[in-house]
Amino acid sequence: MIGLLARWLGLAVLCLIAACGENPPAPPPGGGPALWRVEGKGVDGWLFGTIHILPDGVEWRTGPIKEAIGRADRLVLESAGIQDQAGTLAQFERMGRSPGLPLLETRVPAGDKAALEEIVENGGTNTQTLSAYKDWAAAMLLSAAAQQALHVSQDHGVEPALIATFGKAGKPISGLETVERQFRAFDTLPPDAQRRLLVDTVREAKEMRRLYDHILNAWIRGDLATLARDGRLGETPDPVVEQAVLVDRNRDWVKSVETLEGRPFIAVGAGHLAGKDNLVDLLRAGGYRVTRMQ
Repeated sequence: MIGLLARWLGLAVLCLIAACGENPPAPPPGGGPALWRVEGKGVDGWLFGTIHILPDGVEWRTGPIKEAIGRADRLVLESAGIQDQAGTLAQFERMGRSPGLPLLETRVPAGDKAALEEIVENGGTNTQTLSAYKDWAAAMLLSAAAQQALHVSQDHGVEPALIATFGKAGKPISGLETVERQFRAFDTLPPDAQRRLLVDTVREAKEMRRLYDHILNAWIRGDLATLARDGRLGETPDPVVEQAVLVDRNRDWVKSVETLEGRPFIAVGAGHLAGKDNLVDLLRAGGYRVTRMQ
């Protein structure tokens, strides 16, 4: 399920991992991260697939992306609330905590307890602290703890760079949804789906580096087919989780796009633009002309 988290989480403050290799990948000649033109219903803008965390030194701003950013009259993110890290964390604490929960180590099978202990020990946390969180929230925090063991940074994502660029230009920044809506997608999952998310996070934490390398290299090439495939690591996705965290949010985003006018630069996680019921297909079904530019 690590692949599912990596593909679906749109939360800059809780992103999973970032590689810090000495030779960061570069866009191929004539290509780069996926970019579309979106036209119709008063909109003449762009749709860009982001990656929330990047190694330092990755130059993803190709010519077409720079031109689109320059011509756009506003930035539209998954949630404008990611600019307020303190507010995002406060919302996570309000929704993710619950009194009287079982100890975290009792929520995973006996055979997975050693892996759980390794994650918390290497990540500088403990199961007593994490026991105060619901299964979905504990899964996110365990992912963040596993990140610490990789000695990586989360300061180089696409969204912070876009926010800085549009902010400097004095252009407005908004979101397709709220941070609360993002967390609610996980918080309203049935208990058994939340528990599977927690257990799979523990079991697949060691795969984080390999997964991220696949995702990063596919993203920089604009290879959406690989993003959709490698985001799952070959697992069968939980249809309940997929519906709530991916499909339902994509459908809500189409409704938000319908409120836009002018030349928006819409930037969402690239995982939302690949696979079943992706945002590109839903926008086309909603009457927009969506043309791949890169």
